[in-house]
Amino acid sequence: MTWVYFLKEKSETFVVFKRFKALVEKQSGSTIKVMRSDRGGEYTSQEFEDYCKDEGIWKQLTASYSPQQNGIAERKNRTIVDMATSMMNEKGLPKRFWAEAVFTAVYILNRSPTKVVKNKTLFEAWSGFKPSVRHLKIFGCICYAHIPAEKRTKFDDKSQKCIFVGYSSSTKGYRLYNVETKKLIVSRDVVFNEKARWDWNENKVQEMPYALVQEQREILGEHQEEEATPQTPAAAGNNSNAEPVSPNYSSSESPPLRTRSLNDIYETCNFSGIEPESFEEAQKHEVWVKAMKDEIRMIEKNQTWELVDLPKDRDVIGVKWIFKTKFNQDGGIQKHKARLVARGFTQKPGIDFFEIFAPVARLETIRTLIALAAQKNWLIYQLDVKSAFLNGVLKEEVYVEQPQGFLVEGGEDKVYKLKKALYGLKQAPRTWYAEIDKYFSHSGFQKSQSEPTLYILKKGASILIVSLYVDDLIFTGNDEHLIQQFKKDMMST
Repeated sequence: MTWVYFLKEKSETFVVFKRFKALVEKQSGSTIKVMRSDRGGEYTSQEFEDYCKDEGIWKQLTASYSPQQNGIAERKNRTIVDMATSMMNEKGLPKRFWAEAVFTAVYILNRSPTKVVKNKTLFEAWSGFKPSVRHLKIFGCICYAHIPAEKRTKFDDKSQKCIFVGYSSSTKGYRLYNVETKKLIVSRDVVFNEKARWDWNENKVQEMPYALVQEQREILGEHQEEEATPQTPAAAGNNSNAEPVSPNYSSSESPPLRTRSLNDIYETCNFSGIEPESFEEAQKHEVWVKAMKDEIRMIEKNQTWELVDLPKDRDVIGVKWIFKTKFNQDGGIQKHKARLVARGFTQKPGIDFFEIFAPVARLETIRTLIALAAQKNWLIYQLDVKSAFLNGVLKEEVYVEQPQGFLVEGGEDKVYKLKKALYGLKQAPRTWYAEIDKYFSHSGFQKSQSEPTLYILKKGASILIVSLYVDDLIFTGNDEHLIQQFKKDMMST
């Protein structure tokens, strides 16, 4: 579940965090135990530090200039911003509406399918209620808000022309921008023309040539409120919380049918599922069966596990099949990939793992490497180490269940004791880094003292520089023979 708050000053962060904490703890019945952030001054103030200590919150800070250490939050921010930008560009809205677009993007993402929680949206997982999406409209489209009889005379217009800019968090209604009064209103009785947009240069509605579709009228009630419109940022109003739990929108009568173009149907087909969500679905298709067999073959080739009886007082970790279709540059299917991953979230610290940290190359390092290659006119290579995490040797005793579809006949009650790591284990990145670091050391590479993922090999006038980013290698140098030998060694490892 994602929440978004709009601040006028960064100094408001502490106050807003306390409100956020009160909200999520009250709604969930749980308490915040860990908070991770960058080293911005708004998070490192003494007031903030003292509050977290008093509340028993473990405060984690990422290393300087290392946003990848808080990757989930950074990726979510990027997703929201990209989505908001696309919505504004689609309907040509000025940048001052960025906050409304961000607010709406979060609203939609919380009601969209996700792999994080299976068969549920984030909204349903959080609130327990399945949200309706029938009320969703195209952001920035033209709409007409009904003017109640009490607010107009007999010969006045019965509606006012507006631009749809989001959903109200405090009432069942739409947030609309009145292009004439330049104010925000919240209305529950609205007619939408989703194919039309506002021409900000001509100050009039711009009808799209393919807009010959039947308009749909949404009647959500008769209540209407008015708000003043701030200049910059866009009118987010006093809605500090973008995602309160609100009742689902519904209509008392069935909406009229809409005419769909052939292009719409084609677009829907393009997004149809091509990757199975479960083993049961995958086993019906030969390409995925072959992909699973290839994965098991690779695991056994690496001598990753051995079949044993589960010792007493030891827990077994579950495994799951993940399926991914890889495409080539032309959009055609390149490969069907099945990966067996451990359910690492069930691991117990101190029993199933001890240390999990593994360094990751900083973006500045990669950029510097590319800049150096460009300056020296060197070629740059990238290599994805196949099944990299399966090479890491485990020090702990870890047991996993047999994967679906590959139970050993006569040993169905046995489990696998891992000799090497599986994807999904918490210590998998660390064990892989230990193995690749050992390889570089034995091969004569020198590791940078300031960047533990940067390795340099010098042989006379020849030089090879390698940067490690998880299981991807980026390398360059001035000796083609040395580079090709390195590629051959890595591909045979």
